[in-house]
Amino acid sequence: MTDRTRPPSRICPDCDGQASAAITLGGRDHQGHLRTIAAHCPACHGTGTTRRTPVREGARA
Repeated sequence: MTDRTRPPSRICPDCDGQASAAITLGGRDHQGHLRTIAAHCPACHGTGTTRRTPVREGARA
């Protein structure tokens, strides 16, 4: 039986792993390109995963 080297990552429950989205602002610029902005999930800050245990400063292993 093989051992896992690291546990599976957890998917953010707020965005289901789709952490960033490109949103059009409507209209086009003078070169004809769509104007877009990137919107990130506020819970995971655009990573798509959550941390299993909070990291504490100065904690012993």
